[in-house]
Amino acid sequence: MTHLYYDSRTGNVQRFIDKVIQITGWTAHRIHKDMVVDKPGHLITFTTNFGKVPPLTEEFLQTQHSNFFSVTSSGNRNWGRNFGVAADKIAEQYDIPMAFKFELSGTMEDINQFIDIIKNQYYDSKRGSKKLDIA
Repeated sequence: MTHLYYDSRTGNVQRFIDKVIQITGWTAHRIHKDMVVDKPGHLITFTTNFGKVPPLTEEFLQTQHSNFFSVTSSGNRNWGRNFGVAADKIAEQYDIPMAFKFELSGTMEDINQFIDIIKNQYYDSKRGSKKLDIA
């Protein structure tokens, strides 16, 4: 069973997760203060404040980062090079491979591509490649 751990402020990541779950049946857990991960999985978050990792995500990662096979981030292409940059920062700081970036709540193409990446690169396995051509 694939587990997704996510942070959502405006609802974009929540909508993305809802669509992924509807298609796959995977299990999703919304992160919260003092949460402990009991099943390793994949982290999905958002980028805030012109390219920062959300504070709740950052706090969560300080103790739980070793439980993730990959990181994915939403963003807004209007921010140019800062689009989805939270995933880049998390990948670098915590040595977690970046899987994907999507805009706002993602398109169906984004959702299908994310599912394909998780199934084929990271599905219940050890961490995959640090760099993906499509991320």
